Amino acid sequence: MTDSRTTRLLVVGAGPVGALAALYGAKRGWNVEVYELRGDLRDASTTPLNFTKSINLALSERGINALWNAGDDDLLGTILADTIPMHGRMIHGQDSHGGLTEESQQYDVHGRFLRAVDRANLNKTLLDAVDGLENVKLHFNHKLTGMDLRKQKAWFEQTAADKAQTADGAQADQAQKDDRSKELEVDFDLILGCDGAHSSVRYHMMKSVRMDYEQSYIDTLWCEFTIPAATQTSATTPTAREGFATSPNHLHIWPNEDRMFIAIPSIDKTFTCTLFAPSSHFASLEKTPADVAAFFDRNFPGAASLIGVDGVQQQFKDNFHLPLISIKCSPHHYLGCGVILGDAAHAMVPFYGQGMNAGLEDVRVLFQHLDSRSSTAGGRRDALDAYTRERVVDAHAINDLALANYWEMHSGVRSPLHLLRKSIEEFLNDKVPSTGFATQYSRVSFSNQRYSEVVDTVAKQSKILFGGMLLTVLVPAISWAAWGFWRWQRVSHTTGRTAKHVPGLSMLGERIARIFG
Repeated sequence: MTDSRTTRLLVVGAGPVGALAALYGAKRGWNVEVYELRGDLRDASTTPLNFTKSINLALSERGINALWNAGDDDLLGTILADTIPMHGRMIHGQDSHGGLTEESQQYDVHGRFLRAVDRANLNKTLLDAVDGLENVKLHFNHKLTGMDLRKQKAWFEQTAADKAQTADGAQADQAQKDDRSKELEVDFDLILGCDGAHSSVRYHMMKSVRMDYEQSYIDTLWCEFTIPAATQTSATTPTAREGFATSPNHLHIWPNEDRMFIAIPSIDKTFTCTLFAPSSHFASLEKTPADVAAFFDRNFPGAASLIGVDGVQQQFKDNFHLPLISIKCSPHHYLGCGVILGDAAHAMVPFYGQGMNAGLEDVRVLFQHLDSRSSTAGGRRDALDAYTRERVVDAHAINDLALANYWEMHSGVRSPLHLLRKSIEEFLNDKVPSTGFATQYSRVSFSNQRYSEVVDTVAKQSKILFGGMLLTVLVPAISWAAWGFWRWQRVSHTTGRTAKHVPGLSMLGERIARIFG
C-alpha cells in the first residue's frame, strides 16, 4: 500500500480491540492517535465500563490468529504466557444420594483447548505494545463530542480528571471552568469506532449513515463472584490442585434450568465466576439477601462452599447486577473514512465466549481488506464496502449463535440427545474425516471459518443427521455397535479373557454408556 503522505488513523476506544487496531495501523507506518474516555486502562484505579474489577475471557483461535497477524513478533507469546489452558467444561452437580459430582466434557476430540485470559492483563500488554511506537499517541480522559465524516474531523473534550493534572486546588477549578467549552479538533483519514456497546462513534455515524440498528436485552442479569485460592482449611473439589480450589484446566459450569453459575481460572489461582439468572431471581434475592447462600445450595451444589458461605452473600451485595445486551447493525462503515468494530458493531451475550474473539477478528479482516486495495480514498472506500459485506452477515450469525448457546450451557450439557449428537459428530470427524463432519463448537472456537459459513455447514449436517438415512440407519448402527463393543470389552476384562482394543469405537461406546446411564 503506497500513498504520497502517511495515513492519519484515529482510533476511539483503547480496549483490546482498539489497542490491536492501533497496532495494526502503526505497523503499516500510519500516524495513529488513540482516544479513550476513561483514564489509562493499565492503571488499576481506572474503573472499567462494566464496573467489574476482574473479568476473565476465553481466548480462542480467532483471537489468537488476529494477535499473531499484528506484526509484533513478541506480542502473542507474551499474551499466551499469561493464560491458562481450558481443555473442556467441568459440569458440577449432585447425585441421587446428595453427593457432589464433577463430570469433564472435553471441548474437542483432537485435544484443542481454549485459554483463560485476564482482560486487564491482555489490555495492558496490547497498550504497552503500541505505547512504545513513535507513530502512536495515546490520549486518555478524552470524550468524543462530535464527528463530521464528510469533513473527516472529530472533536474531543478533556474530562476533569485530565485537566486536574495541570493545576492544583483553586487553580484546577478555575482551569476547568475556563476550558469547559473548549474542544480539541482532530483531522483524520480513517476513524475506527472501538468504543463498546454504547459507542459514541456509532451514535455520530448514524447521523450520516442510513443504519439499520437493533438493540435488545434478554431477561437475564449477571453478577460477578470470586472463588479464592485454596488453603489448607478452605473447601475444594476432588480435581483441585496446585492451590486451585477445583480443576484449573476447565471452564466450570453449574447448570440449572433457566440459570447457571460458571467459573474461569485465573493466573493467581482464583476463579472469576458469574451468576446468570432471570431478573426475577435477582429481584427476590435483593429483597432477602440472607437467602443467597441457600439459593446457591439449591441451584449450584458446592459452589457456595468454594466461595465461602459468608463471601457469597457479601459479594452478591457488593457487586453490580448487570444486564446483557445484544446489538446488530448494518452497515458497519461510512464511505472510506469511518468504520465500527467489536462491541460497537455487534455486542453479544457472552455464552459462546466469542465477543472479544470476534472483535479481534474484526481488526484482522478489516486490515486484510485495506491491504488488498490502494491507500487512496477510493481504495479505502472499496475496502470498507467489502468489509461490511463480509462482516455484517458474520456478526449477525455469531450474535444469534451466542444467544442459542445459553441453552447448551445450562441445559444442553445434560441433554442425552445433544450429547449423543456431539459424540457421533466427533467420532465421524476423527475416524471418517472425509465426511467433513465437525461439531458447531469446534468450528466456532477452533477454526477461522466464517461464522455465517459455520451456520450453513452445521445446518447441512443437521439435515443429514436428522432427516436422512444417517439418523435412521447409520447412527443407531454405530451407536449400538459401539455400546455393545464397549460392554463386551468390560465383560472380557472382568472374566480375564483378552479383548481386542479399537480406540475410536471403545471411546464412543463409553460415551454412549455415560450419556444414557
